[in-house]
Amino acid sequence: MNGDDTDVREVDRRDASRASSALLALNNAHAEALSRLSADALTGLMASAFLTLRAGDCDAFLIALDQDAGYDSPNFLWFRARFERFVYVDRVAVAPHARGRGLARTLYQALFRRARAAGHERIVAEVNADPPNPASDAFHAAMGFVVVGSARLTNGKAVRYHERALGEARD
Repeated sequence: MNGDDTDVREVDRRDASRASSALLALNNAHAEALSRLSADALTGLMASAFLTLRAGDCDAFLIALDQDAGYDSPNFLWFRARFERFVYVDRVAVAPHARGRGLARTLYQALFRRARAAGHERIVAEVNADPPNPASDAFHAAMGFVVVGSARLTNGKAVRYHERALGEARD
């Protein structure tokens, strides 16, 4: 099965309370790469999101915010200082049992379509450089992202900032 065969859908207000416990568990299983969240923090993040998507019951998820979100992440603020409009991928995770099915690619493609339809010209994200995340580096390169900057955060992590211009539909 590839990602195109998977039920990818938006997590909206009607679905958020049912999905949030599964999203929280998947997020916190990937806390080293994503950062741990409390239930309240996840609820707030989803409320301010441009788009929250999930695949299957919660085999994978993606949360993205636009430039207008009231979010104080240093990575988000780095992009806000440089771009007038953008959609920022704050977190994406795939459950171990669902890897290799193209779910992350499918989630990103749905995000690209939605952002393009809303008039956005770029998607941005950061990837950990220290500790390294070579799988995410390779994935983002394959999805057309290019490195546009880097930073060392106060928590000791180093990150690389990536951008993908949307342009015409090519996904």
